[in-house]
Amino acid sequence: MKSPSLRKTSRRHASVSKWVIALGLILTLSLGGADAALAAEGQKADLVNRRVLRVCADPANLPFSNQKGEGFENKIAELVGKALGLPVEYTWFPQATGFIRRTLSAKACDVVIGFAQGDELVLNTNHYYRSTYAILYRKGSPLDGLDSLADERLKDKHIGIVAGTPPGTIMTKLGLMTNAKPYPLTVDRRYESPAERMIEDIRSGKIDAGILWGPIAGYFASKGGEELVVKPLIKESIGPRMAYRITMGVRQGDDLWKRQLNQVIAQNQSKIDKILLDFGVPLLDEDNKQITAPRQ
Repeated sequence: MKSPSLRKTSRRHASVSKWVIALGLILTLSLGGADAALAAEGQKADLVNRRVLRVCADPANLPFSNQKGEGFENKIAELVGKALGLPVEYTWFPQATGFIRRTLSAKACDVVIGFAQGDELVLNTNHYYRSTYAILYRKGSPLDGLDSLADERLKDKHIGIVAGTPPGTIMTKLGLMTNAKPYPLTVDRRYESPAERMIEDIRSGKIDAGILWGPIAGYFASKGGEELVVKPLIKESIGPRMAYRITMGVRQGDDLWKRQLNQVIAQNQSKIDKILLDFGVPLLDEDNKQITAPRQ
């Protein structure tokens, strides 16, 4: 997946309550029951390949996925494949414009492992983690202890921000864009990594702080040099939301497949949590409290 952006999420902000209610759904089918349902509803066959787990993924998008299988979405795909008794097969395509159209919608694969809840391009499973944007800065800097964009210490600071992401709106409202340094949102990660460039700029002192989607911030903050402070942005009182629920995405109409994946998620949540925490993903519960150990 890539960072949740305003382009895809702002028009659905008003329907957050519907999503929260939907998360209360408790599935009663076992994996065996789901298979029986598939057989019973054979006339309503979906387009999912039942002999292999076909995953749509970016070939160079750590910490999410890469062709070497090193991302946390690769690890989760392996977990899902094992739970279903299926080998994992990938369709690779950069997560830029046309990703869903050229992969999932083209029936080249059957699931996107990471997709923000509420995006109409796909049919969402239940969410398997919730994270937020985070601010990064150097340990021992004048920003020590900072955990909100409303902190007065940011007024004259140079802050890195990925263009088109929700924190930019809050920065504008707080008058923090004058000295901001923008980084592109949609790039081909085989050739460019805005997040790694932002991290390098923080370490070198070119900027004082940077804001990244939490899973990206948590992963790169400890890679390739001085470890940076990562503070989840959960105290903002103005502007768009910072936290998002992440699901698996399947084709519209593949309801039986969605239910089967929901069952896998429910039965393996603790293992999924461990994978995410091992990659430094800031996990939040529904009360915005940080999850620091796998849920049982």
